[in-house]
Amino acid sequence: MRTFVSTTSATAARNGAGFMPCQGLFYTPEKGAVETAFIATHYNVDFSEHYLGDYLSARGFGFLGWNTRFRGAEAFFLLEHALIDIAEGVRWLRETARVKNVVLLGNSGGGSLMAAYQSQAVDPNIQAVAGMSLPDAVMHLPAADFYVSLNAHGGRPDVLTAWMDPSITDEADPTSIDPDLNMYDPANSPPYSKDFLTRYRNAQVERNRKITSWVHEELKRLAHLGYSDRAFNLYRTWADPRLMDATIDPSKRPPGVCYAGDPRKANFSPRGIGLTNTLRTWLSMWSLDESSCRGTPHLQRIQVPSLVIQSDADTGVFPSDAAAIYTALGSRDKSQVMIEGDHYLQEPGDARDIAADQIADWLKTRL
Repeated sequence: MRTFVSTTSATAARNGAGFMPCQGLFYTPEKGAVETAFIATHYNVDFSEHYLGDYLSARGFGFLGWNTRFRGAEAFFLLEHALIDIAEGVRWLRETARVKNVVLLGNSGGGSLMAAYQSQAVDPNIQAVAGMSLPDAVMHLPAADFYVSLNAHGGRPDVLTAWMDPSITDEADPTSIDPDLNMYDPANSPPYSKDFLTRYRNAQVERNRKITSWVHEELKRLAHLGYSDRAFNLYRTWADPRLMDATIDPSKRPPGVCYAGDPRKANFSPRGIGLTNTLRTWLSMWSLDESSCRGTPHLQRIQVPSLVIQSDADTGVFPSDAAAIYTALGSRDKSQVMIEGDHYLQEPGDARDIAADQIADWLKTRL
C-alpha cells in the first residue's frame, strides 16, 4: 500500500502553486502496522518511487521514499536545507506513522547524504557556506536507529572528481582539450599506464580545486557589483578511467559503459553530474576542500548498526567505494555484503529480491 506524504519544512513554506517542499510515498504492508521503517533520499533524484519500496514493504517494513526541496533542482542545492527537509520525513515517521525504529537507506548518491544527516543529528558539525549562516533547525535533527549503504559513492565531491575530465583547458569551452590528459585519445588507450593514471588523478584534483578558487574570486567580484551569486556550467564529467579500463578496481562490470551509455559520447555531450551550479552550490556540494557532502567524516560519527551492500557489476560505484565506506563507519556493529547486479539491480532478474532479503535478514536479527 502506498500513501502520499507532503510537508512543509522549517526553512521552506508551501509554494504559491500549492506544492509542499517535501514530498514522498510511504509504502506499507497490506495488513498490520509497522514498527520499523526506512527512509531513502537523494541529493536531487526523485526517490518517491524507489525500486526497493515495494520489496521492503512486502517483507513487513515501512518505506518512505522521500524528496527534499532539491528534487530535480541540483543546481541550487544547499546541504543544511536538505538535512532539514530529511528531518521532516524522519519526524513524520515517528510522530504520524508511529514508527519505533527508523532506518536511513543511503542509496547511490544518497549514501553520503544520509551519512551527513545522521552525523549532524548526533554531533552537529557542518559549516555554513561562504557568506551564509546555518539555520537553527539544522542543529536539532532527530537521529535514526540504523544505517544502510547500498551501491553508494563516497561523497559528491569525491565522485565528481573521480569522474571529471582533467583534459579540459577552458572551463567555458567544452571542446577545449589537452590530448596528453585525454583518456579517450587513442594514444592513451586502456589499459592505462601507471604514469598516465597518476598524472590524470592529480589533474582531476587540481581541476576541482581550481574551480573552488575561481568560485571564491567570483563571489568577491560579484559582491562589489551588488550581486550575491550566479550560475555556471561544468562540462565533461564522464571521464573516470575505470569506465574504460576494467583492470582498475576490478569487478564484473562491462568496460565501455556508464550510466548514460557510451562514456565517450556522454562525456562530450551536455549531460552529466554537476552540469549547472550556483557558486554557493559548488561550495556546498562539489568542492573537495569545502563541501560537507563527503562521506568519510560523517561515516566516522555513525555509531548505530550499519550495513554496506554493493553489487558486483555496477558501472559507476566500485568495490573500493564499498570498502572505504565500510572502513570509515564508526559503528562496532557493521557488515559488508557483495551481491550480483548492476547499479539499479535491474539485472539479474532476482537482484532486487536478493538485496531486500539481505537487508531484511540483517535488520531482523537486530530488532
